[in-house]
Amino acid sequence: MKLKVGKTAIVFGLFIAFMHLVWMLMVATGIAQWYLKWILGLHLLNNPFVVLPFSFGTAVTLIVVTFIVGYLGGWVFAWIWNYLHKGQ
Repeated sequence: MKLKVGKTAIVFGLFIAFMHLVWMLMVATGIAQWYLKWILGLHLLNNPFVVLPFSFGTAVTLIVVTFIVGYLGGWVFAWIWNYLHKGQ
């Protein structure tokens, strides 16, 4: 099965950006610090991190950057997939 490189890249980019949008919403609503403490505690880890106050500009930058990184990762993934499956 051949993957469409552009569509795969967009899906990866949107997925990664969406996960970071959820994180920014957690920061904005004030539940991010609790979540970090809880999830790291499940892994038997102490939480050395402190969640900073919400910043709209930083949130937008994070979402845009993660979309770009996800897009590039999806593009590379699809290209490698197609290369490895070109004989099928």
